[in-house]
Amino acid sequence: MKIAVASIDGKVSQHFGHCDGFYLFDEENGTIHNKEFVQSPEHVPGLLPKFLADLGVNTIISGGMGGAAVNLFNERNVEVVVGATGDAMENVQEYLKGNLKSTGSICHHHEH
Repeated sequence: MKIAVASIDGKVSQHFGHCDGFYLFDEENGTIHNKEFVQSPEHVPGLLPKFLADLGVNTIISGGMGGAAVNLFNERNVEVVVGATGDAMENVQEYLKGNLKSTGSICHHHEH
């Protein structure tokens, strides 16, 4: 499984579309085998869900995300976990333990 975390300075970005990039974690049997950072491409509506799905991402973790992006991820069978805060790696570890659940915090505007 490949997990992406929308990040700014190693922390979970509170707005998916405004992140610097994504930490990508390769997981197998509950263990992280690889971590890499991928710079975010230009913010164009609808681009990031396709970009991450094309990288093989199965789960995206972010602080908040707009409804359109959530729908685009859902169409690509990518699980969306929103409401996360803090360190990117810690959130992935909590997700793998089953402790990180999506709050359903959908951004309805871009005034963050």
